[in-house]
Amino acid sequence: MKNDLLSIASDIVRLAGKRGATAADAVAVEGASTEISIENGKIEKLERSESRDIGLRVFVGESSASISGSVFTPQALETMVERAIEMAKLAPPDPFAGIAGAEQLARDVPDLDQGSNDDVSAAQLEEMARATEEIALGVAGVTRSSGSGASAGRSQFALVTSNGFVRGYERTSVGVGISVIAGSGTEMERDYDGHSAVYLSDLETVDKIGRTAGERAVKRLNPRKVESQAVPIVYDRRVATSLISHMLGAISGSSIARGTSFLMDAKGKEIFKATVSIVDDPHRKRGQSSRPFDAEGLPTQRRNIIDRGVLQNWTLDLRSARKLGLAPTGQAARGLASPPSPSTTNVYMEAGSIAPEEMIKSLKKGLLVTEFIGSTINPVTGDYSRGASGYWIENGEIVYPVSGITIAGNLKDMFKALTPANDLIFRSSFSVPTCLLDGMTIAGK
Repeated sequence: MKNDLLSIASDIVRLAGKRGATAADAVAVEGASTEISIENGKIEKLERSESRDIGLRVFVGESSASISGSVFTPQALETMVERAIEMAKLAPPDPFAGIAGAEQLARDVPDLDQGSNDDVSAAQLEEMARATEEIALGVAGVTRSSGSGASAGRSQFALVTSNGFVRGYERTSVGVGISVIAGSGTEMERDYDGHSAVYLSDLETVDKIGRTAGERAVKRLNPRKVESQAVPIVYDRRVATSLISHMLGAISGSSIARGTSFLMDAKGKEIFKATVSIVDDPHRKRGQSSRPFDAEGLPTQRRNIIDRGVLQNWTLDLRSARKLGLAPTGQAARGLASPPSPSTTNVYMEAGSIAPEEMIKSLKKGLLVTEFIGSTINPVTGDYSRGASGYWIENGEIVYPVSGITIAGNLKDMFKALTPANDLIFRSSFSVPTCLLDGMTIAGK
């Protein structure tokens, strides 16, 4: 199937050259997925989707255009090429755009074990979703389900460029998730849990997922308000990933080239404590966002984004690298009808040396955040404000749940105040341990 995609992509790139394109590249994607949702014992959704699409980018001199389609007949491909070239001729020139040079292309492509042989049926997915919901509903205090779901998918990706890159890879996925409600009337609280993996054997058990969701919801019952004040804040592992996502947006080559990042002058500087290192690892075996080459055919490699607190480099695709006068980092991603843009893969913060329990015990007063609601983040200044809920800490103990609060600060200050715990677990494309941040502002009652 992958060879078929490579053949189609090669055909359309070759055709673009014959019709006047000075350079071209194409991505072909084929995928199939099954998804089921259960709510309080009843099937709410059962969907099977299959798709096959191609995206073409052509260059006429320094001008380019992108187009996509899902019809693969010779006439349809011919029409795509003609329209793309017509569009490119009308587009303004961009001296920084263009495909990779032949010397930049990936030569050795690693096997990242991204495609399993699991054939997960709809019946299996239904069984997983039902079992997860039954376990969650069995937790004392849980009153109903907001929905339990399971899904599985398989996709193939092929990339062909006019200067000789012809490669592809496969990826599979399977996942389970659930949201439940505890309490009744006006005293209800919701929480959730879920997990996804490349291999079914790597997926967390439905027992663990269902029980965790139920226990989290019950624990949130009867929340209180707290006074506005400045206290240390512990970011639970599942929300600490948001801190890293804000940083990744700020170091994207596109943001740096536009001059719209609060970190645009930070490369080579210490923006975290020396105990913090953050890694982008596209070669992790069975990683959910692993890729053997990037969307422009460049080789990928493990990179330290933050090395002992110091920002090492921007995340760069070819265009942003050229605009900044730097070498590309092999971190491009792309959609079918859009040009490449900078993007990371499997990002994680290395674990610290202190347990989360010890962090909490060290606080005379503080807040453990477990969920965010909305956000106001200024990407230019780093000003940060988010609605939150979690648990109040007094004398080193969690004493009661809290809600209806807002956390505010500036991301530059927050990064410098961050201490990672030792509980790193690789559960997704973003993996961050529990984190302690000193002296943030809480707006409460």
